[in-house]
Amino acid sequence: MAMNPLRIAPSILAADFARLGAEVEAVTTAGADFIHIDVMDGHFTPNLTIGPAVVAAIRPATKLPFDVHLMLLPADPYIEAFAEAGANILTVHPEAGPHLHRTLQRIKATGAKAGVALNPATPASALEPVLEELDLVLVMSVNPGFGGQKFIPSQLKKIELLRELINRSGKDIMLEVDGGVDPQTAPQAIAAGADVLVAGSAVFHGGADSYAANIRALRGPA
Repeated sequence: MAMNPLRIAPSILAADFARLGAEVEAVTTAGADFIHIDVMDGHFTPNLTIGPAVVAAIRPATKLPFDVHLMLLPADPYIEAFAEAGANILTVHPEAGPHLHRTLQRIKATGAKAGVALNPATPASALEPVLEELDLVLVMSVNPGFGGQKFIPSQLKKIELLRELINRSGKDIMLEVDGGVDPQTAPQAIAAGADVLVAGSAVFHGGADSYAANIRALRGPA
C-alpha cells in the first residue's frame, strides 16, 4: 500500500483563469496539499496552456508546493525557467527528450524534485533505469491534452506494478495519478497504490464554496 499520506493536487487547468490567483487561494484554504499545474505546448499534446510567467504570477497566492507537469517537447530548455518561477516538483515524459536521465539531473540541479509521467501506452518498465533519480511517478489515466476525460481502467494495473516497483526500491517516491479522478475512481486509484490524486473538474466544480467538500469527497471516508 501507499507509503505516504494521501495528498490531493487540484489541477488549475479546471480553474477560472480570469481569477487564477483567487482560485489557488481558495483551494489552499479548502484543504489541498499541492497545486498541480499542467504545462502543454501544442506539440507533445494537442492543447496549449501556460508558461513560466503565469506560474510566477500565482506563486504568491499559496505556500503549497507547485507540482508542475511539463508536457513539452523538448522539455530541457524550460526547466530552469519553471524552477525559477516557483515550481517545487517538475515532471517530464520519457518521450520529451532524448536523454531522460540527463533531464532528471537537470531538474535536480535546480533544487526541485524530479518526476516522470507515463502516458497510457507507456509501460511501467520505462522507469526502471531512472528510478534512483525520482521523487515522483505520475500515471496518466487519460491521454494528456484536455481536462474532463474519462478514467482509463487499464491504468490501475500499471499503478499496482509501479507501487510494487517503488516498494521494492525502498525509496520515498510519490505515486501520482492524473485523469478522470473523481469520488468514484479515487478509491480505485488509492487501492491500487496511488498516494497523490490530481483532480481538475472534480475539485473546481460548484464554485469556491464547494471546494472543501469536493476535496473531502476525493479523500474518502476518514
